[in-house]
Amino acid sequence: MTLVRHHGGWTIVLTIIIALMLSILPLPVWAEFYRPAWPVLVLIYWCMALPQRVGVGIGWLTGLMLDVLKGALLGQHALALAVVCYLTLNLHQRVRVFPLWQQALTVMLLLALYQLLILWFDGITAGQTHKGWVYWMPTLIGTVLWPWIFVVLRDLRRRFKVS
Repeated sequence: MTLVRHHGGWTIVLTIIIALMLSILPLPVWAEFYRPAWPVLVLIYWCMALPQRVGVGIGWLTGLMLDVLKGALLGQHALALAVVCYLTLNLHQRVRVFPLWQQALTVMLLLALYQLLILWFDGITAGQTHKGWVYWMPTLIGTVLWPWIFVVLRDLRRRFKVS
């Protein structure tokens, strides 16, 4: 049995913490609807890039932290992020070879699933299901931002030799 040394774990943790901070950063009221789902985007990247290190458990823990930070029902974001991480891990070998625009379409589906799960939880707990088309804006904005997020995180992974 060979021991594999992993490097740069702090880079993964730091990017997830920054994503969590960006998700609670105060914005003007009109801009709140356009905030992308930063933790979801970062977890999708790390699950695709390093599936042996970032998985469903990290997604669950990140979701629990997001639940606490947003004051949401405990486990709501955790379950949604765990599902997204699970699907990303199952698809990562196919999606990694796609060009960025096709990756962005796959990420759009994962973001839409995340938003749909959160909407479902909101409907069950608070009875609010009518959010309007503006509810889906984070999915569209995350899709547009994906190529840049991918390139920035890939460069960080290479610079700090995260393996």
